[in-house]
Amino acid sequence: MDRDERKKAAAVAAIDYIKDGITLGVGTGSTVQHFIDALPDVAEKLSAVVSSSEDSTRKLRELGIEVSELNSVGDIDLYVDGTDEATKHFQLVKGGGGALTREKVLAAAARKFVCILDDSKLVGMLGQFPLPVEVIPMAQSYVARQMIKARGQPIWRENYVTDNGNHILDVHNLSIVNPSEMETRFGQLAGVVTVGIFAHRPADVLLIGERERVRVMER
Repeated sequence: MDRDERKKAAAVAAIDYIKDGITLGVGTGSTVQHFIDALPDVAEKLSAVVSSSEDSTRKLRELGIEVSELNSVGDIDLYVDGTDEATKHFQLVKGGGGALTREKVLAAAARKFVCILDDSKLVGMLGQFPLPVEVIPMAQSYVARQMIKARGQPIWRENYVTDNGNHILDVHNLSIVNPSEMETRFGQLAGVVTVGIFAHRPADVLLIGERERVRVMER
């Protein structure tokens, strides 16, 4: 299987986690697109669907799937999303698609978080992929200076505004040795909305598309 086929295999495998009457949270990104494409076949099982981005919401509605607001449905039974990096400890770096804040909210509200990925995203230590940090616009330069102090190289994602009206700094060259500590430290900086480390609320299941199969890792 080529890389896109490995993504699709992982995404389709997540369909098996959908049970009758559940509330489903849907993430964002190219791997999630394959999951969305497979959803119409099981849509009748779902009591409600919540989306992490305007992009995913639009794609779901194009397929005839109604999208609800999180505030109206309460907790989520199952959240399915992709990732930019994952470790064997189920910790993630997310936000390459810019939806990290809403993704983190849905992950926190979910009873089970199933992460779908191809095997190129599985890493020994987080930090090879630039760390997305969502900031309110007035704090962009302040937060960037703090990232430099932390030995990162922040690059503003130009001409990009999140669904929340904020900016993103992509921080390169970080060694994320202790993901939980860095998630807390960066998250407490004034002006930071969300940091793209998912360590306090890691994935519960990794579905990893490999050349010959989909490998399942459960926490």
